[in-house]
Amino acid sequence: MDMEEMMKAAQQAAENIQKQMNDAQVRLDSIEVEGTSGGGLVKIRASAKGRILSVSIDDSLIVPDDKQMLEDLVAAAFNDARAKADQASNAEMQKVQSGLPLPPGFNFPGMG
Repeated sequence: MDMEEMMKAAQQAAENIQKQMNDAQVRLDSIEVEGTSGGGLVKIRASAKGRILSVSIDDSLIVPDDKQMLEDLVAAAFNDARAKADQASNAEMQKVQSGLPLPPGFNFPGMG
């Protein structure tokens, strides 16, 4: 294989990796996770990419005197959703990375 063929092969590999990364990003936005707090009284649905899809608050929590507790529960549910989104994202990126012909220990930026 001459240098030109090697460069062409490297370019094709790079394009293939870019396509797989783009496909993974699209999949991440379609994977849904749910963060909860307060024993399920507050629920946040998000994509694995971190886009918030919905917020659900049980009526029993809507008490003006307990506003601070409700705000804390919403923050906790967001953090739970974010952690689950990160886990789903990492799992998806591991799938992409495991299918690539890379040297052991090689990590792409943002993939590990």
